[in-house]
Formats: sequence, structure tokens, C-alpha cells
Amino acid sequence: MENPKNGYSVQQYKGPVKRYCQTLDLRDNAELIAEYRRRHARENVWPEVLKGIREVGILEMEIYILGTRLFMIVETPLDFDWNTAMARLSTLPMQAEWEDYMAEFQLVKAGMSSAEKWQLMERMFHLY
Repeated sequence: MENPKNGYSVQQYKGPVKRYCQTLDLRDNAELIAEYRRRHARENVWPEVLKGIREVGILEMEIYILGTRLFMIVETPLDFDWNTAMARLSTLPMQAEWEDYMAEFQLVKAGMSSAEKWQLMERMFHLY
């Protein structure tokens, strides 16, 4: 089992990539959060959703959790256009159904797309 104190390995790419960071809040209910985590276990995420994420050009996607707060990191090629990719993602097979399937756990309005739910975060500091 992974341990946050040990850190997480990071995918290596042949060239530079860019990163998008997003946040979203879950409902404050331990049973709902446990089910949300279960649905995001690798074997439970719908294959069509994983395929769609890659199809729009996303190289890596990670979601971290602390209490009810989610933090997502998305890594993409440098020429990736966020708005174009998110618009396309929302039209791919099973994506809207997946968003509805997850909405009961999230502090969002029904029918929202991924781009509407997940709020892009502003980087306010970096070391390098």
C-alpha cells in the first residue's frame, strides 16, 4: 500500500510537459467518501472513461484526497489546449454518464461536466 510519507513516483516523459491542478469538494459523509474511493479503484473505473481521458491528449491524471477535499493533477503535452480538450471530453462515450455517476458524492449541481465541476487552481509558488 502506498504511503504519503514515502512520496509518489512520477511518470517520466521524453520531453517537457505541462500540468493543470484542480480541486473539488465531496459531501461530508464517510460512507459516501468510501464509495467514491471504491469507484475510483483502478478496476472499477469504466474503461471508456479512461480511454476518453487519453484520447483528448491527457498523459497522466492523479487525484489526491484529504477529508472532503480532492486535488487533481493533470499532465499534458505542451501544445495541449484545455478548453478544446474538455469540450471534446464531454462528448465522448460514457463521459456524461460517469459524471452523473460521480455527482452524488460531489458538492456539485446535477448534470455538470467535468470541466464545470473541477475548478482550476492558480499556482502561487514554485521552487524551481
